[in-house]
Amino acid sequence: MKKLVVGIIREGKIPPDKRVPLTPLKCQEAVSVFPELEIIVQPSAIRSYSDQEYRDLNIRVQEDLSECDVLMGVKEVPIPDLLFNKTYFFFSHTIKKQPHNQPLLQAILEKNITLIDYETLTNIKGERTVAFGRYAGIVGAYNGIMTYGKKSKLFDLHPAHQCLDIEDMEEEYFKVKALPPIKIAVTGGGRVAQGIMEVLDKMGIRKVSVYDYLYHSFTEPVYAQLHSSDYNRRRDGRVWDNADFYRNPHEYESTFEKFIPVTDVLMAGAYWNPAAPKLFTSEDMQRPDFKITTIADVTCDVDGSLPCTKRASSIPDPVYDYNPFTQQLDPAFSRPENITVMAVDNLPCELPRSASRDFGRQLIDEVFPHLVNNDPEGILARATIAQNGKLTERYAYLQEYALGVEM
Repeated sequence: MKKLVVGIIREGKIPPDKRVPLTPLKCQEAVSVFPELEIIVQPSAIRSYSDQEYRDLNIRVQEDLSECDVLMGVKEVPIPDLLFNKTYFFFSHTIKKQPHNQPLLQAILEKNITLIDYETLTNIKGERTVAFGRYAGIVGAYNGIMTYGKKSKLFDLHPAHQCLDIEDMEEEYFKVKALPPIKIAVTGGGRVAQGIMEVLDKMGIRKVSVYDYLYHSFTEPVYAQLHSSDYNRRRDGRVWDNADFYRNPHEYESTFEKFIPVTDVLMAGAYWNPAAPKLFTSEDMQRPDFKITTIADVTCDVDGSLPCTKRASSIPDPVYDYNPFTQQLDPAFSRPENITVMAVDNLPCELPRSASRDFGRQLIDEVFPHLVNNDPEGILARATIAQNGKLTERYAYLQEYALGVEM
């Protein structure tokens, strides 16, 4: 029986990404669980797992991937590297008509490539099955606490990207015992928020109810998880309805002002629709009772729900200050009255080995069973953006964008 050959491609996007879809151990597990599978790894000098680590587990490492049926990467593939007539899995960042990736989608159609985007893989409930969101939350929370510690001159955490893996990073948590009784607001209910709370829990920061957070004082640091209903309401006063909020976000207004006087650190992990209200305004940030000193914008919506997120920051330089009175950005920690913002837009890259292990687990559980069994439930078909040189029906709305008519 001919095996299905899967190639793990070398990441070629600049700046380089050290993550990989399958770690050496996950490759070994995949071919053990699915004997009809063969995996080839393209050599890489930047990957967080060395070529030798794959060879040590008898995973074939070679430059030529032309014999592969399926090619898997993480970030967008440089156009010159795309192979004709192959099936690709990667984050293409094309489904929202991102202008910078328009040529990429055009090349995919020209090269008769079948494109399956990880972002479009969902279960029968419509929930995403493969994502790095948990690690965005994990690193975002760590960076947020690191920023608060540095701003308040309480402690210095070792930067996450200088840690070997998540276990190495967790060795730093003991320093957080120096935290005063601050209050931390965590927005969101998905993978990102779960990752944030995972870190806060392991740091020993206690979770409290929204009511207690608002109206009680504590002698220890605490956090509360805020869902959309906790900081939004319908403009017409009608009762809250989750489905209606996501369907008609423009009908709602923010009530976050009640959290402003009691919150020291904000960790933003909620998905934000541009039609939804902002959490607060730049004018709110000038209020005398605006207590928030540190913001970890984990979702990093530039000019989005938080007026102080004016640009994405970088892994080597993760923090900047926002002056609420001039509404301009200053160097980090430059003025005590400034709000300090962490807005790294590629947080999982800071722990590439750990994030890759987590991602590989998802691929083995959620993708490979459908890949090797001809996709009986249509999971992969539903996530396929392009096939046979054309957009699939589900993604036909990208036609003008792909033709270069619409940016």
